[in-house]
Amino acid sequence: METEKFLYGASVQGIQSFIFQTNELKDIVGASELVEQICTDRFAQSIGKVNAEALKTDPNAILMAAGNIKYIFQESDKEKLENLIKKFPKTVIEAAPGITVSQAVVKYRSDDNSPESENQAFKSAINLLEKQLREQRNKPLRSSTLGIIGVMRSPKTGLPAVAIDDGEAIDLGTQKKRASAHKGNKNSTKKLCEKSFGLPHLDHDQIAYDITDMTDKNDWIAIIHADGNGLGQIVQKVGHLQKTFKEFSFLLNEATIIAANNAYRAVVDWPDNVCIPLRPVVLGGDDMTLICRASFAIQYTQTFISEFEKETQKKLGRILKDNHIFDDGSNKLTACAGIAFIKSSYPFYYGYNLAEELCTQAKKEAKKINPMLAPSCIMFHKVQSSFVEEYSQIEKKELTASGVSFKFGPYYLDKPQVTKNKEYWINHWSISKLLNSVEALNSEPCSSVKNSLREWTSLLINNPGLAKQKLERLKNLWKSRLVENDGQNANKEILNFIEEVTTSNKFNAIPIYDLLALYSVQYQITK
Repeated sequence: METEKFLYGASVQGIQSFIFQTNELKDIVGASELVEQICTDRFAQSIGKVNAEALKTDPNAILMAAGNIKYIFQESDKEKLENLIKKFPKTVIEAAPGITVSQAVVKYRSDDNSPESENQAFKSAINLLEKQLREQRNKPLRSSTLGIIGVMRSPKTGLPAVAIDDGEAIDLGTQKKRASAHKGNKNSTKKLCEKSFGLPHLDHDQIAYDITDMTDKNDWIAIIHADGNGLGQIVQKVGHLQKTFKEFSFLLNEATIIAANNAYRAVVDWPDNVCIPLRPVVLGGDDMTLICRASFAIQYTQTFISEFEKETQKKLGRILKDNHIFDDGSNKLTACAGIAFIKSSYPFYYGYNLAEELCTQAKKEAKKINPMLAPSCIMFHKVQSSFVEEYSQIEKKELTASGVSFKFGPYYLDKPQVTKNKEYWINHWSISKLLNSVEALNSEPCSSVKNSLREWTSLLINNPGLAKQKLERLKNLWKSRLVENDGQNANKEILNFIEEVTTSNKFNAIPIYDLLALYSVQYQITK
């Protein structure tokens, strides 16, 4: 008879609100480093391991990424498990005040030593564990950071102050973040940056601690949030296979990290000794969140999702095929991403929420092409207003004008191999075409066209009749120049460009709004 085992699960909550609690980049730097440690080194040390590296070869470590932990304790380790349950939440709260942990344990045993019996027992245990974790997450928890009436509070977070930093009252969470991010602190870590960039020995001077380290010729920055597709189907089919699920979890994490490394290398155009204008926030599982200079955000994201596909094919292709994960035989995963372009003074938390919404919207749209495995794509938005709104409200107020929509995305990585809706694909662009069109808009021949197209988009909102006249005059002007110059190629290309970017697709959407937005964050010089 098989001995009893205990499947332990933990779910870390409040990660994003903790990271983006203030609008100071140095606080975000420290918070992201603290969060990175929770599911890795701090958990490993809580069960007697030296660090997270030891978990890679531990057969009992099932999942350690993206705020989720699953670990199997043998019957002989029952005392260690009880100690973990008592102390791990305290460890987390002390390390990152404001973050909470939900825990659950399921006891299980198989009828015999056969792999089939073991997998069946593990499947029942993991289903019950997920149910218990959901119940624990729904239980209200008393905040450990509220404090009492009458105490001094941090003006940025509203939480009780515990120290004065450079004349500013700060709460305990902010104090921990700044201690982690402090340049002179030899104990502070740079693991998340080193992991994301693939650089093993980063100097503190290379890490952005202030938002001015991010910006360049203008004040625009980007918040990128990317998320893998098809994970639900994978968990359904291999989540009950203990060894396969463990292998899949660790290989997926490796694929995501390598994709981030390659994306970083694709945009590097600065000397080794300068501050790197990227700041990873979350990188693990199939998730990636990053703050960076706006001018290369699209290129970075394009490379990341492309490399994510390649690396998951290399590392996970066998698992996906052997277990018949996708009906069409796909042997890789795809990813969607949302990019929020915001001014450096705009609240990071709301920028992140917008990026997450855009990622969700991209997934929803991409499933119209292939419901089984949505093709990789991105959506982006440049925040023009100081009002904080959900994307659905932005779409109604800013992206709709006299029957025409400025919401032209998503922009796809490649033409999908399996297309459930070919007409949908024909009416959308690839990311490469988007970038080439913005480059064309920045070219010398188009310099006189940009302002006219910008005025036309404004008139579409405020005066549709005048907008129609404006566009007709612009087209006629370039038609006459084409005749005068005997069909000169440059004039013909400009006329074709005007036609393409101002003509609605089948969904009454036009791309010019996105092109002008992307042009402004990539090329405009405002400082």
